[in-house]
Amino acid sequence: MIASMGKQQDVGGPDRQSGSGTTNHPATGGSADAQLALAQDPATPQMTLIDLAADPSAVVRKAVASRTDAPAQALRSLTRDPDRQVREAVARNSSTSVGNLLRLVKDADRWVRWAVAGNPACDESVRQVMAEAPDKELRGLLAETRGLEPELAARLIDDVSPEVRERLATHTHDPDVITALMADRTARVRKGVARNPRTTAAQRSVLAQDPVVDVRAALVRAVELDEADLERLVDDRSVQVRLAMAKSEIIPSRIRKALERDPDETVASAARSFRPGAGNSPVVRAPRVGQRRSGTGPGRPGGATR
Repeated sequence: MIASMGKQQDVGGPDRQSGSGTTNHPATGGSADAQLALAQDPATPQMTLIDLAADPSAVVRKAVASRTDAPAQALRSLTRDPDRQVREAVARNSSTSVGNLLRLVKDADRWVRWAVAGNPACDESVRQVMAEAPDKELRGLLAETRGLEPELAARLIDDVSPEVRERLATHTHDPDVITALMADRTARVRKGVARNPRTTAAQRSVLAQDPVVDVRAALVRAVELDEADLERLVDDRSVQVRLAMAKSEIIPSRIRKALERDPDETVASAARSFRPGAGNSPVVRAPRVGQRRSGTGPGRPGGATR
């Protein structure tokens, strides 16, 4: 019997029965269903998984690529598989080595690259490559990484893409990064900061006076504000900002009561008809990890478009 293998261990030559010249693992080459069952069976020996990594069926190879107990030799070969879904499965596999992730993060297919970003085995060396990638979405996924190394975050502060900077602004926990992005000239980046719950009261007060309506509207939907800021915003010159306040879950009831008398009937009606828990207020989404729903066409992770 072949001993169980640890994470990403290479398997040497096949064990042989004494004097028999035959291997002691099940033979491959059966029907597609049988091969798939073998690839998914937890009891399948490591040497058999290596054989199955070369199976003619991409479905079988993908099953091997998805196994966290797959031997390194199998996963290494599958990083070069002609089928994109097989390579994507390797990119998601938490047992995939850093060396293989470094290969896959440069894959020609974007879904494979994006899958690497969500792999828990992705380390600083992989993130360094992501930061330098021409793929804007890959850099955006990096920007949403919690605990991102300060030097990489500093690089993304000056990213050429406003979207990447916006995603960094929304998700960063680094106070220095927040301070830097507060001064970004692009409104959508400051809008990202406005949605970040880790801003200080002083920073929120500055954002409450931002000249761009979208920034102020995002702020009142996302974070709690001091009394002085609320009093100023309840009389904001923009209907959009006051309407956002009327619909916000986090605006105090006394402020919403004041908005019931708003001169704009749309705002007043929204304030009067507000019901807690009705999904009026957006939340900061967790970082995207390049996951694609089955059947989605080309585009952003999850089939989203912008």
